[in-house]
Amino acid sequence: MNPTPTPDPTPMPHPHHEPDTPRDLVGIGIGPANLSLAALAHPLGELDTVFYDQRPAFGWHSGLLIEGATIQVPFLADLVSLVDPTSPWTFLNYLRSRERLFPFYFAERFHIQRAEYDAYCRWVGESLPDLHVGHQVDAVRWNPERDLFEVDFTQLDADGEAEALGRTYTRNVVLGIGTEPHIPEPLKPLAQAPGVPVVHAADYLDHRAALLAAEHVTVVGIGQSGAEIFLDLLRNRPAGQEKLHWLGRTEAFAPMEYSKLGLEHFTPDHTRYFHALPESARDRLVAGQWQLHKGIDATTVAAIHDELYRRTLHGGWPDAVLTPGVHVRTAGRVATTKVELHLEHGRQDSRSRLTTDAVVLATGYRERPLDRVLAGLDPYLRRDSRERPRIDEEYRLVLDPSVTGTVYVQNAETHTHGVGAPDLGLAAWRSAIILNSLTGREAYALPSRTAFTTFGLTQRQQVPPAREAPALTPLVDRR
Repeated sequence: MNPTPTPDPTPMPHPHHEPDTPRDLVGIGIGPANLSLAALAHPLGELDTVFYDQRPAFGWHSGLLIEGATIQVPFLADLVSLVDPTSPWTFLNYLRSRERLFPFYFAERFHIQRAEYDAYCRWVGESLPDLHVGHQVDAVRWNPERDLFEVDFTQLDADGEAEALGRTYTRNVVLGIGTEPHIPEPLKPLAQAPGVPVVHAADYLDHRAALLAAEHVTVVGIGQSGAEIFLDLLRNRPAGQEKLHWLGRTEAFAPMEYSKLGLEHFTPDHTRYFHALPESARDRLVAGQWQLHKGIDATTVAAIHDELYRRTLHGGWPDAVLTPGVHVRTAGRVATTKVELHLEHGRQDSRSRLTTDAVVLATGYRERPLDRVLAGLDPYLRRDSRERPRIDEEYRLVLDPSVTGTVYVQNAETHTHGVGAPDLGLAAWRSAIILNSLTGREAYALPSRTAFTTFGLTQRQQVPPAREAPALTPLVDRR
């Protein structure tokens, strides 16, 4: 039997687009955030949309799709389910289309593997007609004469070379350009030099074979990515000859906060509470909430300890050093093949040197700056005291009133919407907020309350009225 065909709930087709015909929405970037928006926009029919991405194909953290690594949110945090569980683009429908629904049912997995999430997103992307890869957006400008945005792009060939130039006019823009790998300043010269064995975790799988063959490997960064890479290297190096060093700034190999009430910080209720706070209070709060998103999954912590313990069963300790509370002051080359890291321990106020054959930088990601693509809108942008874009509750950049169009942002609003900004569990909800704003109607019904926690004293959510129990029909004794 052939697998169920890919869903195609096609709305009424839009007319053929002439170059000057304005779109309702142009999306820049096709990651999970804009993919969610495209999937939820497609059935509406009333919106004429197009999405551009400069990459030749969709890919979600492809360098970190380590075998067995799972995403840190339940599978219900797919692109659509938490807003529209009847959508044809749910993860469960993806499984059904691949005849894998029963195996998944018996596997009893709430957290799916990263590689499976990536495959699911690719499946959704292949189903949507308005996604265009190999299109690099060069500039966004406001045309006051036409009351439209101009979006200039370059179409790229298979080798990433410019093939053609184009321009799209649109009433609205949504930015979903995501994040980029962060490399600490002391390590940038080495990471950018050709042939130096210093790689970011984002490229780990591309260099995995060389890292496993290296005599000594150092992993810098003790968050989830660093833990997964350290565990993968540990499992694949000989007992007693591991020659691994794992270090990072954080004071401990701390587990991620994953209690049920702790997870309510990733709800729309907390997002609304956070957005209403003063700017200075928001900045302090984000800095103090690191363990909500920068810790290590408790299962991964346990797996690392189990693997280290297993290697002590026959006597001796594994040749692995795990040191928290350490940062890299400077770094350089030694001879021709080795790297020397100059380390400092903050609490001890001590320093040392570490010579290693290869370094993996699990030093996280940063939001890509919007300034390059939005340079043409800079005169219209309103900024906060730290020169960051101001973003309103409906994910709209605050622009000069003369601009009648709207620029929405996705996963670039941590400073205004809190730690849930990059969380996959809020992607569908954010997309629905944007679509309701765009259409001017309740295209997607959203709940008024999403958390048991009441965040703050002045913005309490009203408890929904209790449902009345249905009246019972009295039994009649027919004797």
